[in-house]
Amino acid sequence: MNHWGEKRYHSMDYDLKTIYGEKVYKITLNGGMTCPNRDGTVGKGGCIFCSSKGSGDFAGNARASISEQIACGKEALQRKRPVHSYIAYFQAFTNTYAPVPYLKKLYREAIRDPEVRILSIATRPDCLGEDVLVLLDKINQIKPVWIELGLQTIHSETASYIRRGYDLTAFEDAVRHLRSLGITVIVHMILYLPGESRKDMLETLDYLNHMDIQGIKLQLLHVLKDTVLASEYRNHPFHIPDMMEYIQFLGVCIARLNPRITIHRLTGDGPSELLIAPLWAGNKRTVLNTLHRYLKEQDIWQGKEYYD
Repeated sequence: MNHWGEKRYHSMDYDLKTIYGEKVYKITLNGGMTCPNRDGTVGKGGCIFCSSKGSGDFAGNARASISEQIACGKEALQRKRPVHSYIAYFQAFTNTYAPVPYLKKLYREAIRDPEVRILSIATRPDCLGEDVLVLLDKINQIKPVWIELGLQTIHSETASYIRRGYDLTAFEDAVRHLRSLGITVIVHMILYLPGESRKDMLETLDYLNHMDIQGIKLQLLHVLKDTVLASEYRNHPFHIPDMMEYIQFLGVCIARLNPRITIHRLTGDGPSELLIAPLWAGNKRTVLNTLHRYLKEQDIWQGKEYYD
């Protein structure tokens, strides 16, 4: 078994503590952007699971400057514990979907803070034009840049159902371009999308195992109020796992996952005022504690069942 501190998997916390000698905390930012899947360029309304805030329900106030958002985030974190290192995380909507001069202003303002160690940007593979890549390359030479891509699934039928709005080739091209610049790539994968079997989900995982990616977020599907998915769930209820089913399947995924890939997320805690299902996901600490105990009891570790 590989050893990643106290965990049985290759966690983001382990990597960051190894590099920076301390825990590094995310400050979620809102750059005031939208998404081509909302403004009509690709589609309208966004992906069916996406909230009105573009998956940025915990992000900062777009009316405040980036410096103000970072200061506010620092203050909130430091009320709980002493913190000295941060990730500036542009989370809401598509954070490369704007003119390059605007992006340059936002990114440079974020990395100007000496306690910001990393710039993390959530975006779509089809929003990484050549001019954006040039900018990201320049920023990455100043401070590390992470790009988060919302793949969710490799299956075209599911991708069409969730209204993702781009094909797998766009994702592969984006990864290739980013990696040619030495930029870290983190991929979002949603577990238990409607209609997907365990076999389907593991096929997506196996595909990512052999891609040149550095991180993965395994996200349990959340049904949030005022989304298309919520209407689907109300009219045609689909399977949502209970906590133990999810944890047992996470065990399968972790054992199968390439040990070089850093795990950035294993669950999620959607905003309580919006979460319709699964309600048990609202207690993230309980989910993770139960998972860690299960991995130990079953003697599971990341890569145990991985074969190159």
